[in-house]
Amino acid sequence: MIIKKRFVRVPSYVIEEQQVNPLTKDLYLCEVTEFLITRNTLWSDNVILDNHLLIFCTKGSGIIQIANDLVPFSQNQYCIIPKGFIFKIQTNDTDPSIFLTCKFNGEKTRIMEKEFTVVRDLIPSINNMVANRMMLFDELFINLTKGFYNANYPYVNLCFGHLLATFLYASRTSDDLLEEQNPRIKRAIHFMEQNLDKKLTLEQIAEEAGYSASYFIAIFSKKTNYSPLSYYSHLKIDKACEYLDFSKLKIKEISYLLAYTDPYYFSKDFQKKMGLSPRNYRKRVIINNQQIIQRD
Repeated sequence: MIIKKRFVRVPSYVIEEQQVNPLTKDLYLCEVTEFLITRNTLWSDNVILDNHLLIFCTKGSGIIQIANDLVPFSQNQYCIIPKGFIFKIQTNDTDPSIFLTCKFNGEKTRIMEKEFTVVRDLIPSINNMVANRMMLFDELFINLTKGFYNANYPYVNLCFGHLLATFLYASRTSDDLLEEQNPRIKRAIHFMEQNLDKKLTLEQIAEEAGYSASYFIAIFSKKTNYSPLSYYSHLKIDKACEYLDFSKLKIKEISYLLAYTDPYYFSKDFQKKMGLSPRNYRKRVIINNQQIIQRD
């Protein structure tokens, strides 16, 4: 069973107005929905998307199919499916799942399409960006139900632009930590980011933060919901995605740049965190770019 707990679709005449409005034509929201999907359920409209689709899983898990790829999907993961694609999601057989979705479009969205289609983790930042995202989703629902008058809809679009940025640039918000009351955690994360080409130990990271290893694990896990070494590993995989997206480095070379002594273990770790191998990740980016060029 698929239940729309909350749903607002922007009328077509409003969208047409936004397509020529200098303030909104670059990026505008078309629809926002909160889905509750029962366990072991197939979700698919089985139609080619005419808008980009942001899917954010807040509870549960399953498998998502984009083009010919089947990728695991779970809580605090998201993807953005470009228009022109068909998708399917099969929820797991144990718990119901909740998804927040936004359909959007705009003249400048093609610039961002290289960031789309891959299921990505959201590594929690210390100032709790997940809570901020939920607040922004709520803001969209609340204001869209108020109507589509001139002053309201541009505000909604600006809120959506902020929301979208928290996904696309989630790994680039470490500056948020400048406001954190515990600068030692910030220093430890910065130390990890500056040493992705090394194989840091827990003791080295804890020493940089000025804590004992045992106390550092406790306080870091409380702040981020990740152990220090797990967080460090996620940062490495995020950097690997960057290399795969924007360089022609071989997978073996990328593994060595990130201090994996065994390329097989790197591929296994990447598969575990991203749901597909480095080779298939790169292949998807290439296929997506080719389809974008063909549409142009």
